[in-house]
Amino acid sequence: MSGTLKEMRNGGEVSVTSNGGGVRDSYGEDSATEDQLITPWTFSVASGCSLLRDPRYNKGLAFTEGERDAHYLRGLLPPAVFNQELQEKRLMHNLRQYEVPLHRYTALMDLQERNEKLFYKLLIDNVEELLPVVYTPTVGEACQKYGSIFRRPQGLYISLKEKGKILEVLKNWPEKSIQVIVVTDGERILGLGDLGCQGMGIPVGKLSLYTALGGVRPSSCLPVTIDVGTNNEKLLNDEFYIGLRQKRATGKEYEELLEEFMCAVKQNYGEKVLIQFEDFANHNAFDLLEKYRSSHLVFNDDIQGTASVVLAGLLASLKLVGGALADHTFLFLGAGEAGTGIAELIALEISKQTKAPVEETRKKIWLVDSKGLIVSSRLESLQHFKKPWAHEHKPVKGLLDAVKAIKPTVLIGSSGVGKTFTKEVVEAMAALNEKPLILALSNPTSQSECTAEEAYTWSKGKAIFASGSPFDPVEYEGKVFVSGQANNAYIFPGFGLGLIISGAIRVRDEMLLAASEALAAQVSQENYDKGLIYPPFSNIRKISAHIAADVAAKVYDLGLATHLPRPKDLVKYAESCMYSPGYRSYR
Repeated sequence: MSGTLKEMRNGGEVSVTSNGGGVRDSYGEDSATEDQLITPWTFSVASGCSLLRDPRYNKGLAFTEGERDAHYLRGLLPPAVFNQELQEKRLMHNLRQYEVPLHRYTALMDLQERNEKLFYKLLIDNVEELLPVVYTPTVGEACQKYGSIFRRPQGLYISLKEKGKILEVLKNWPEKSIQVIVVTDGERILGLGDLGCQGMGIPVGKLSLYTALGGVRPSSCLPVTIDVGTNNEKLLNDEFYIGLRQKRATGKEYEELLEEFMCAVKQNYGEKVLIQFEDFANHNAFDLLEKYRSSHLVFNDDIQGTASVVLAGLLASLKLVGGALADHTFLFLGAGEAGTGIAELIALEISKQTKAPVEETRKKIWLVDSKGLIVSSRLESLQHFKKPWAHEHKPVKGLLDAVKAIKPTVLIGSSGVGKTFTKEVVEAMAALNEKPLILALSNPTSQSECTAEEAYTWSKGKAIFASGSPFDPVEYEGKVFVSGQANNAYIFPGFGLGLIISGAIRVRDEMLLAASEALAAQVSQENYDKGLIYPPFSNIRKISAHIAADVAAKVYDLGLATHLPRPKDLVKYAESCMYSPGYRSYR
């Protein structure tokens, strides 16, 4: 096919010369999050079977009669023409027939590989129903079985075999304008442990949410798995395992591979690419964040994203429990990257509100690890990230004894161990507080410290409860309780969008506080009346735009923005930059 195809875009036309190759789009999808002042160039447009097999441009039965003639599709499709809404209705009907969540997951991944815009349309319009499928808890099972359900590779796999060649590997990726990379080494996938190369399901899932919930263009997202081996014997002995069959590399070998990766990313994509670390083990997570936060635009969702979303819930909950943040006492079960990350952000927010030094505000926050309450007598044996939380107190062994000794108003679980908020613990919290705030954050559902039903029943309906994984509403003594979900998906898509639209070059804690405050501000009185401390996900694109605007404002205030001048209305600007999954008309 030769000649010129005209494509309708935002009410105008763009002339594109075609010569029968794959499709290139010089403007990006709907020009979202793309610099506008660029010179168009000639690029190729697919036709016939190659168009139907290109997920970014395929519309399936939605191709009109005219498009079928113009693009040599006549006879390659059945005669019926379905609009996108009818396609969506049909697919949702089919998805609801599956009783096994993993079957829904594989069906959605197949759709993403077949028709990208329809996949995102489904996800945006049915976010509350589909979020648990593409994200926690189903994505955890998908990672466990990734070798068995593996179809087409998504993202880049960088293993020890690629050492010395990582820049070349990055150049193999077809997209050149990457704005967000989500990278994992698969060592600590959710609460499921070391899944090695099969952890790729996490970056793929997170980036689909960057697009659906935050409006970041799919072509500017890159999922990466760093494969340094696995210590999971079951996987090493599994004939279908897709990764390196060796024990995990550590020490110098590991550090050199990560250093090469970080340098190659910056060299290939520039200073403004956001690198989100995901599901690294504690020791590596803290070290990588500390090492690269001053030289790269880096963000650890497990440390910073979790902290930001939990702080938002705490700020919102003050409307229900009363007092200021500084009036409360916090007790954590779990002192890993999530627990200490949340604790530090709470201390920073109290410091911001009261002007007290953060060393002082940390004293309102207590942590329990596997050896008991973290106290000053244990200081010498503690890992470095736990040391700021070692306060003066006599040793306390178990969680129940810690609750009785510390008398917290807020109990937060980030242990990755299920069923640890026992009946006795919840009853003790209810005896101490008129409205105990209980957050069971560990994922997936099987690892949750307690269920919503347990929290409401054991506290006799007094608890304000939120969790990491979703729970159904609970009826207790004639009243229906709806629990919130402290889901990182509230924060990271809008946070990332805010960094992108401002052209941020570094992440600072002040930006995380801005994201938390923006999310808390989106909780309505109607939500509070139901006992919710998070807004419904049905409004997530609007929420993400507000978070993006507040984060971007902070980036500009701190002098870390490169997109100048600063837009007058950042909320409107954020909304205007968001990717839209509607079909476009070709002619």
